Amino acid sequence: MTQQAYLVFDIGTGNARVAVTTIEGKVLALARADIAYQRDSLYPDSCSFEPEQLWTQIVNLVQQALATVPQAEVIGITSTSQRQGIVLIDKQGASYLGLPNIDNRGREWEESAGDAARIYKLTGRTPSALFSAMKLVGLRERHRAAYEALHQFTSISEWVIYQLSGQLIYEPSQASETLLYDVAEGEWSAEMCKQFDIDPSILPPLVSSGTVIGTLSTALASAWGLQATIPIIVGGGDTQLAIASTAAQPGDLVIVSGTTTPIAKIIADYVSDPAQIAWINAHTSEGQWLVETNPGITGLNYQRLKRIFYPNESYAVMEQEISELATSECTAALGAYLSTEKNARVQGGFLFDAPISDQLSRAHFVKAALDEIAFSIKVHFEQLMKVSPLQSPIIYACGGGLQSRLLVQTLANLLGQEIRVREGYEQASVAGAVTLCNQALGYRDRVEQEQPVHIFIPQPSEALEQDYKQWRQTQLWFGSHTKIATATASIQDAISELRH
Repeated sequence: MTQQAYLVFDIGTGNARVAVTTIEGKVLALARADIAYQRDSLYPDSCSFEPEQLWTQIVNLVQQALATVPQAEVIGITSTSQRQGIVLIDKQGASYLGLPNIDNRGREWEESAGDAARIYKLTGRTPSALFSAMKLVGLRERHRAAYEALHQFTSISEWVIYQLSGQLIYEPSQASETLLYDVAEGEWSAEMCKQFDIDPSILPPLVSSGTVIGTLSTALASAWGLQATIPIIVGGGDTQLAIASTAAQPGDLVIVSGTTTPIAKIIADYVSDPAQIAWINAHTSEGQWLVETNPGITGLNYQRLKRIFYPNESYAVMEQEISELATSECTAALGAYLSTEKNARVQGGFLFDAPISDQLSRAHFVKAALDEIAFSIKVHFEQLMKVSPLQSPIIYACGGGLQSRLLVQTLANLLGQEIRVREGYEQASVAGAVTLCNQALGYRDRVEQEQPVHIFIPQPSEALEQDYKQWRQTQLWFGSHTKIATATASIQDAISELRH
């Protein structure tokens, strides 16, 4: 018997995934492949990918996923992806360069970007190498030929739509990440295009999430054994779709735990942050925005430390050892530094008493990293509350980072809020895509009704509060030493130049 299904593309920072799901949200098949990145020696910190190579991987993933579920009848297709990632397209319609969210080739030109306050007022963020306009500025300054080949660009999720249907568009939640989009008005900003000296003609038309933009190309339908009449549905940013998977409503706050950890409150009335710390993003639901703070790299640190200290053990073994610790023997400083700067390359480490205690174990180091994730979320949660206070005692959470139940309970304890995690949280962006497809095609959305919810009740802990205070002092210590080291290096460079 056949089973109605959706085909969902989810292109993250580390890997590309293709999922086949039921219309209730159950994942029937999931295929993934790592994305190959290249560095560019012309920039201190750049990263790119070859779109055609990535597309070949994606095509193979579709074939793998569909082969495992021959009973699936695909009735809709959509895509989501990392935010801040873009693909450049030339006049012939060929995709020739991909710049992911971890590409920082524009960092050297951040300070010359212009009036940061005015940019923030229009775009909901201050100029940073994270965002598309700065990536393009960096490309223009050092790779003129590659820049001049540019005809249009779009986000990675809409690039997938382009590959599937031939329709080149930009979805608003992704457009929020360009520095060229007026977030309050919901349109491209001529002023910002002029500010960054970018021709507005390279910006594709804006099309709302959930729009049926076309159908699957005949060639791909034939290659995959699907009907060419299958509707292609505009998706959106992975954070926005992950938030949609929780069924959160305006006024609710959602923590999305992954490589980074966006902390976002859904609002129906546009607000701005006078301190310019929170990002203001378009949501995938029209007439809604997200007020977001983000501590930056979090889950990625935890994954890498797991590979170092527990290469042959499961997460369950690691967390069991952590839960048995009586004390915290060390404190982590792995990049937060209480800073608003994201993707910054800084020095960090662990701080512990010397000489080394005989009680110090591998579990202490991983626990310190886990605690730092929770502590940095607390800092950014409090920043967000200054912009848009939370009225509800409940916080929703989703994302692969929540496989650590210790992290969720620690967060509940620190924030003093009940945290709710819906079943299927690991594939939150895919689950949100299912909700989107159901709404677009007029199906009753059964995800919310059928997925159980896990509830974490806050349990105040004086020891945890002391660890948090110690962590903040450690951040300041590492931060001040990093600044001193940077200043010393600058002085040494200046002395060296004078000698020559």
